[in-house]
Order: sequence, then structure tokens, then C-alpha cells
Amino acid sequence: MMQLSQLSPQPLWQIFEKICSIPHPSKHEQKISAWIQQFATDLGLDVKEDKVGNLIIKKPATTGMENRKGVILQAHMDMVPQKNNDKQHDFVNDPIEAYVDGEWVTANGTTLGADNGIGLAASLAVLQSADIKHGPLEVLVTIDEEAGMTGAFGLEAGWLDGEILLNTDSEDEGEVYMGCAGGIDVNIELPVEWETTDATKAAINVSLNGLKGGHSGVDIHLGRGNANKLLVRMLSLLDIDYSIASIQGGSLRNAIPREAEVTLIIDHQDKAALNTALNNINRLFLAELSKIEPNILISINDVELPEKQLAKVSQTAVINSINGCVNGVIRMSDTIEGIVETSTNLGVVLTKDNHISVKCLVRSLIDSARTNTQNMIASTFTLAGASVTFTGAYPGWEPKDDSQIKDILRETYQGMFGSLPKIMVIHAGLECGLFKDAYPHWDMVSFGPTIRFPHSPDEKVKIDTVEPFFNLLVEVLGNIPNKA
Repeated sequence: MMQLSQLSPQPLWQIFEKICSIPHPSKHEQKISAWIQQFATDLGLDVKEDKVGNLIIKKPATTGMENRKGVILQAHMDMVPQKNNDKQHDFVNDPIEAYVDGEWVTANGTTLGADNGIGLAASLAVLQSADIKHGPLEVLVTIDEEAGMTGAFGLEAGWLDGEILLNTDSEDEGEVYMGCAGGIDVNIELPVEWETTDATKAAINVSLNGLKGGHSGVDIHLGRGNANKLLVRMLSLLDIDYSIASIQGGSLRNAIPREAEVTLIIDHQDKAALNTALNNINRLFLAELSKIEPNILISINDVELPEKQLAKVSQTAVINSINGCVNGVIRMSDTIEGIVETSTNLGVVLTKDNHISVKCLVRSLIDSARTNTQNMIASTFTLAGASVTFTGAYPGWEPKDDSQIKDILRETYQGMFGSLPKIMVIHAGLECGLFKDAYPHWDMVSFGPTIRFPHSPDEKVKIDTVEPFFNLLVEVLGNIPNKA
């Protein structure tokens, strides 16, 4: 990790290195929050925590810039906890093992947390600097962005004074985001019946691994395999008699699932046939997906015989409903070329005592299309007798044509780099849409360095995009106009 602190700009990378050393998965932000508050206090800055746990840090304007419009730098403090199956890591207690890998910074077998740790580090580096010129400045650090946007939902009016918000949670240098998709969580509980396992049978654990996974919004168009969908497809292709004792896959609805597994109950004499069938299915999947997913691996292991298995009627309902559930890109945008309009990710499957739990995340730029997609999923599962609920709905962020900060950022970027940035809409949930409830007057943009494969253990940030991102942020702060 010492390598990180030698990268440029050093203040940003030194802070990011510290962030990596403090466990901060979603729902467990207490340690990082305490450190941020102490960081601000040590700088002599005013820091407050609101009732949901968001932090607001205020820094006075530098001399001569007191009459500039107030700016809010915004980042979230939590990270997505994902790791490779063979990696021993406790996200609540262990630091992220970040390291330099050629042109990138990545982590050893886990998510890196550059989403949104680099943006957080940039915001804190601005607070720390005595040389950066800026008007009245506030830093808003929200909680739980990745697992429910709790902080954004809970932000109340009256805490912040600024007029312009710079969100640092985008993932492509040279792109400026002025809008984002809304989303909703789809929660399915499919009731199941159990029967006693025949003691003469064998139990086989079948696992499907090697997929790339990724962010269920920004990576959904890449055609990557969904481990939950592939596992159930595999089950539907088996031509031997079997029963399911348990099935599970994925861990977060906002991450494309990379791994899934099922415990099958079969006759001892069918082991060889099962192995042959699975090898054939593995080859089939690779024949279809190898250009994108070259490492798909189906493997089997003998396990202890469980006491119960799904009744056949429940097993059929589980396989058919998950197999029939829509997944991936539903429609591309008609108005923004190359952008996904609507998508859904079947992110989690879990076996519970009396039901199978399935969790999906639907995203769309259009609220009515989001509603239609969530209803499609509900229709599929209710046919199988499941109960379906919708939670955590958040609105999209509609682009503002007359945005002053968009024009400032575009002109600043062109002056610095000799080209215009792309003005974009992102197929992912940014907190900006939710901020409009409490602060409808805010003029907002989102930008950041280049981050690849967020929400997966392959997450990495391109080193040579971090300094331009930070320099652009600093230059924009100096170009903020006076108050009206």
C-alpha cells in the first residue's frame, strides 16, 4: 500500500490509502464516519452529523472569494463488499489490500472502493489544502448509497447553504453527467414445501463460478453472464432425476452475480451421468459466452446428505419462475444514443426455511418503463404463488437544459484539455435525483476519474485519470461565479 501514497496528486492518494485501511462496507460506516469527523476537526472545520448519519463539513471561502456562489462537494462513504470465492476477507474488520498494477490501482481479491472512495478523497483533499481557491465550501458525505441510498433519502432541508453541487460518483474521465436512471428493489418470497430426504441417496454440491460480475447498471449492457440465471438454466437442462436441497447465488442486488451453487440429491448410480451432463452444459455455456465470459466453470463436490429436500411441485416452481424472469437490458434509449433505458438484475437467490428469496433491481430513465418491468417480474413469480413487494424506489435525475454549472465545467474542461467533455446520462443510481426533494434549487453535475468493473473484485481505477479529475475539480472551484 505504500505505493499508493507516492502517486500524484499525493494528498488525494494519501487520503485514499487511509480510506482503504478503514473498513467501510454499506451499513457499517461507523469507523469511516468517525475518522472523517476527526479529520475535519483536526483542520479546525465545522462538522455536523444529521439524524441518518450524513456528514456536513463547512469551510469558509478563501480571501477575496467570499461573494462566490456556495458549492457542495458530495461523495458517499460506503463501498460495495464483494470478494472472490477463494478470498478470505471480513469487510467489517479487514482493510482493503489496494496496490498498483501497471496503469491501474486495484485490490487483492476484493472490491477496491474507488467507487466512491476516490471522490471522497478528492473532497477531503480540497478541505485539507491551504492553496486551493474557492468560495463558501461544504462537503456532504452520505451514508449507505450502495445498499439503499439511505443518506440521500434522509437528507433534510436547512443543513446546507450552497447553490451548486458537484457529485464525484461518476466513473469515466472526460464525461460529465447531467442525469441518471431511477430504480426500485423487487423482493420475491416464493413459498416452498419440503420432504424428507431418502437416506440411500447421494448429495452433490454443484457450483458455477468464474463469471466477471460487475455493476448492475453501468455494466449491464456488456452481456456478462448472470450466475443465478445460468445455474437455473443448467438445472432445466439436466435429464437425470434429482431433487434440490438448497440453492443460492449472488450477494447484492446491485451487483451482477458471479457465483451460484445448488445442492442436488441424486441416486448414487447417476453420479457419472451428472458429471457428463454438467461437462456438456459447461461447454454449451462457453460456446455461447466465451468471448465475454471465458472462465465459466461448473464443478461438483460430494457433501453430507441433508435431512430435507424441496418437494417436486416447489422445485418446479422455483426453476420455472427464475428461468422465466426477465434479466439484463430491456430497452435501449431512443433519445440518448448508446445508453440503456431500462434494465433489471436478478441479483440474489437464497434458500430460507419456508421460502426461496429472490432479489432484483430494476433501473430505468423512464418511470413508467420501470413500473412496467417490475410488474413483468411480479407477474412471472406470482404465477408460481410467490409474494412480491417493491421497496426503495428512487427517482431518476432529469437533465437541466439551463444548467450554469454544466456550462462552467464544459468551458473549464475545454480550456484545460483542448476538447469538450461528453455530456451524458448514466444508467445507474446517483444521489442527485433524491437531493432535489430537499434542495430543489441546486444546480448539479457529476464527474469523476475512470473506474472499471465497480461492484466486483475486478474493480480498478486508472491512475492517469485521477490527477486530471482532481485538477478539473480545483479549476472549477476557482471559476464559480459571484452570487446574483
